Amino acid sequence: MYVIFGANGRAGGETARALLERSEPVRVVVRHREQGERWKALGVEVALASLDNAAQVSDALTGATAAFLLEPPPVANDPFEQATAISTALSEAVRRSDLPRAVVLSAVGAQHASGTGVIATLHQLEASLAGTAPATAFLRSGYFIETWSEVAECAVADGILPSFLDLDQKIPMVSTTDVGQAAARLMTQQWTGTRIVELGGITDWSARDVAAAFAEVLNRPVKPMWVPPEQRSAMLAEEGLPEEVVTVLLGMYEGITNGRFTREDGTEHWRGSTSLTTAVEHIVTKLRTAV
Repeated sequence: MYVIFGANGRAGGETARALLERSEPVRVVVRHREQGERWKALGVEVALASLDNAAQVSDALTGATAAFLLEPPPVANDPFEQATAISTALSEAVRRSDLPRAVVLSAVGAQHASGTGVIATLHQLEASLAGTAPATAFLRSGYFIETWSEVAECAVADGILPSFLDLDQKIPMVSTTDVGQAAARLMTQQWTGTRIVELGGITDWSARDVAAAFAEVLNRPVKPMWVPPEQRSAMLAEEGLPEEVVTVLLGMYEGITNGRFTREDGTEHWRGSTSLTTAVEHIVTKLRTAV
């Protein structure tokens, strides 16, 4: 049995689907029963647990061959306090349940304890889960291409792609489709000890490359627009995020600009197969379907 946390999110959902494509038995773990209904319709087993509750997580891991673990996006007033509660509960639950193999979603740059904003919470998660299962893999993903869906409407409606990233700075980016495929591959492999796998796309891309992909998909010009730091706080605050969450998100972009979103020497470096244009086409299709 392969147990997936975060199945209703991007990476967790893609991991569950990748395992189902392999005809593997899957159990998704959700916080509320209604969140599991669409998975039940696919023949997937559903368990209930809150990520900060070690007993519930341990129960959800019962009988697992491998599990996909992750830390959800920060929503609390203190993102590091939230991360501590979740990483502590996960590590305790893995030990309690004698989980044989864990694949933990992390991010490129998680080798740094500071200077990376919200990514530093994943450094904390890695430290907490290291060695808790006989086989543990930290899947350090590049910047999700699907994150651009948050500003895709601007590209579609106005031909402008707002970016917190420096326009010409190429960084590891990857589609969550490839994250799911990589996670499923790791979950179904046999190994012992700890692995760090850093996952990027076919090549590294910049915000300007992303704008060019939108232009290709939309068949009209799309101009990337760099958003200066002094305007970013207000944009994020408009989404209703607590000030502390805004701070760590902005810290991530500052860390990327400062070159801390880089692969670590001595790790496994994997590449996905989804092109930037294909990933953007999926974003645009989903946006148009939702209208």
